[in-house]
Amino acid sequence: MTEPTARARSRRLLGILTRTPATLVTLVILLVVGVVSRGLWEPFVESPGMDVWAFGLPAFDEGRWWTPVTGAFLVVEPWVYLPTLIGMAALGLLEYLRGWRVALGYFWIGQLFGVFGAALLLGGLRLFSGWAWAQEIAGSLDVGPSAGALACVAALVGIARAPWRTRGWMVLLTAIIVGVLIFGTVADLEDLVAVLLILVVDRTLRPQRATVREQRFVAFLGMLVFVAIEVILALVPTDGPFGATDPLDGNWWSTAIDVVVVIIIANGLLQARRWAWVIALILMSINVLSAIGLALLLPVIGDPELDADATLLGDVSLEIGAGFLSLLMLVYLFSVRGAFAGHRRMTIGANTEPTIDEVAALVRRSGGGTLSWMSTWENNDYFRSSTGIVAFQKRAGAVIALADPLGVEQGRARSVVEFIDAAEHAGLVPCFFSASEATRAAVPAGWRSLVVADDTIVDLPGLAFTGKAWNSVRTSMNKAAREGMTFRLARLHDVPWGVRAQLTAISEQWVGDKDLPEMRFTLGTLAEAEDPEVRIALAVDPHGTIDGFLSWLPIYGENGVRGWTLDLMRRREGGFGPVMEYLIASSAVAFRDEGAEIMSLSGAPLAHEYPSEATMISTLSARLSDGLEPVYGFQSLHRFKAKFQPRYETLYLLYRDEADLPRIGAGLTRAFLPDATTRQFARAGLELVRGAD
Repeated sequence: MTEPTARARSRRLLGILTRTPATLVTLVILLVVGVVSRGLWEPFVESPGMDVWAFGLPAFDEGRWWTPVTGAFLVVEPWVYLPTLIGMAALGLLEYLRGWRVALGYFWIGQLFGVFGAALLLGGLRLFSGWAWAQEIAGSLDVGPSAGALACVAALVGIARAPWRTRGWMVLLTAIIVGVLIFGTVADLEDLVAVLLILVVDRTLRPQRATVREQRFVAFLGMLVFVAIEVILALVPTDGPFGATDPLDGNWWSTAIDVVVVIIIANGLLQARRWAWVIALILMSINVLSAIGLALLLPVIGDPELDADATLLGDVSLEIGAGFLSLLMLVYLFSVRGAFAGHRRMTIGANTEPTIDEVAALVRRSGGGTLSWMSTWENNDYFRSSTGIVAFQKRAGAVIALADPLGVEQGRARSVVEFIDAAEHAGLVPCFFSASEATRAAVPAGWRSLVVADDTIVDLPGLAFTGKAWNSVRTSMNKAAREGMTFRLARLHDVPWGVRAQLTAISEQWVGDKDLPEMRFTLGTLAEAEDPEVRIALAVDPHGTIDGFLSWLPIYGENGVRGWTLDLMRRREGGFGPVMEYLIASSAVAFRDEGAEIMSLSGAPLAHEYPSEATMISTLSARLSDGLEPVYGFQSLHRFKAKFQPRYETLYLLYRDEADLPRIGAGLTRAFLPDATTRQFARAGLELVRGAD
């Protein structure tokens, strides 16, 4: 570690310490009390101090009202200091973010309310019910700051940004409830009471205000969590409120049925299937009704005179626990019923989908970006907004919008919002691929962005290959002149049959060298080059042989074509060496002389010039690019384009949040490689592994 780096880290650490004085004081008191009480190396739960300093209903019955404070700095067992110190990190983070007054307020209010609230609840159950579990733990004492620490965790969840706030609450509540069901100690009950207090007071869990996509996602996760808890309750011995159970105690087949049903419907919930929501309601309702019936019969079943066996009681306990969880899930599913209001549609938007001719006409009329003409390619679907058109592909449950919306510039932001809304109501995952900064600014607040490429733009007015920076390009042009190479710009449908045959042969040879077929989506083929508006740049040797070719897509502005975007790049094996430099340079000269403003060399995927502060993204992109280099050569392509001294415009993948990335990744894979087989994917995977060695 260098000395400046060490100093910077020391300053950051000092800054953290100076912003968390209350946490530091609390930790010092906790450790000092641990030394004085010998709790750091001896179980405090076995010491006489439990009857003096520990809190709980027995302590309050005997008038020891100081114990909620004193007991907060004690720990039952030495090993519990480790999770306790980790829990104090929540206090420290809350203090760092919101100040010491707020942090201590949440900690102590949560701690005291958890202790007094649990004692009050147990006191009522002890007096007015014969619940064996309540009678048992009502006589228990406890120490430790877990209720306060979890109150701080709940406060941190509440200030998390959407949609992680709802997900955080789901995870926290699930963990607390599972703890009560499995262990059922007074500490678990105190933790639950403290967390519920923060939930009620802060009111940060509002699933109805989440997007419909998020509501479905939480329903999907909730059902999976539900069956996971059921499996845990069936496989793990418990000693909770509903009695003690042994592994596989009771009717395990009931749990198996729930698991099978949830597996069938979970993905349907994620995709807004109405039938899946209805089945989920029925399943949860059956579990709730069954639990209610068993709870009413529990006093009879547990009557000692009836001599009920342990298996029956264990079965009842599991069913009641599952019913409690089902009730929570049922309430949630009903509260977000609007997210499943209709049948899932296979398409989004209006019934009258725009035609390719209509899309092309809109691009000519309103202009667009460097990738807009790709919207006219086959395999695209179209969403008609009130102000334009969005080209997209639906793959693996994701709708992937291609580049920026089409239409007048002032209405493109409106198209973004309408497209996202329509996709989410259709139960699909929306995203924008290779979108510009303007589209990034138009997506809803909280959306994420990931750099996927740099669009390499060459400004053509005044372009001259002079100066040291252009040495390699001038060398290629001079070598081409010496070897008698000629340059031609043409339309593919106008070239002779012999030339077309050579272009086909070159392209097939290029594809044959790859383990995967030609990539699509933002990368065209000869089929797209057939478009009369696409131009072909040819490099012809003195014998009339085509040594390489390019295809150029039009870039429309308000007054017609303002530039050209590079698409296909193919060269004949054994032909003129620097044919690509020659073709691009010659095309640039021709377009400049025609009055074009720009020439885009497109973006090399996963090869981005990152700023120094974007360390994490840079590392991730470098690893992906290193892995794919043996297959498609993205890094070398990026370095090649740099020879033409372009300026860079960042292209983004825009998405709602990280939970959508697996589906988007699967969708992009199929969009780029719609014709690839499983065997081809496997071979390419082996090539990636070899390339990493």
